[in-house]
Amino acid sequence: MPTGPTPRQQARADNIVRIKELALAQLAESGAAALSLRAVARELNLVSSAIYRYYASRDDLLTDLIVDAYADLAEVLEAAGAPDRRGARRRWIDTCLALRAWATAEPHRFTLIYGSTIPGYAAPEATIAPAGRVVRALCLPAAAGPSAGPSAARRGPGGELGGQLGAAAEALGLEVDRTRMLDLTAAFARLVGLLTLELNGQFTGGFEPADALYGVLVEREADVLGL
Repeated sequence: MPTGPTPRQQARADNIVRIKELALAQLAESGAAALSLRAVARELNLVSSAIYRYYASRDDLLTDLIVDAYADLAEVLEAAGAPDRRGARRRWIDTCLALRAWATAEPHRFTLIYGSTIPGYAAPEATIAPAGRVVRALCLPAAAGPSAGPSAARRGPGGELGGQLGAAAEALGLEVDRTRMLDLTAAFARLVGLLTLELNGQFTGGFEPADALYGVLVEREADVLGL
């Protein structure tokens, strides 16, 4: 008996792929806030009501695009940081370089997941695990690396922050203490912030291209992490 999709199922899958492609083109041109299901329907030569058979709302489409972006980025980072004969420092650096390569190749998708809040959109729980997969992929090479860096000599944060750091490490499946988790969080925040500045043209006329700046700062992060 045939086990593949029926023609109707295949047509639906093909249309979803095309809808996402057109939506990403809108994001690249006008940003997430301007995403319009009706505009996508026009591009597909569908009546506006027909597109709601695929996505009930703009927010549902945005969520799908966000989950896809996290998944694609996570795959890139996981491949870059995969365990092999490289030391922890080299794996960390390669993973950070892969982050920038993806961000500069897909600036509209990077902005979708790490840019400004989209007016009227509240990310659902379905985005949490995909977002965490990216953070884990970036942190894992450093989490598994030497622990004799600056973090080892400091007492871990207590109180509410300490609990949050412990919960974050557990949720991400990282076997690190609270101090290490704080350092990894800070490194992640600095790298995302640096890329956000670059993609928004803040380095134009100063650090353009930003290859050397990013490379040196990644090396500095490796030093801070004791890699």
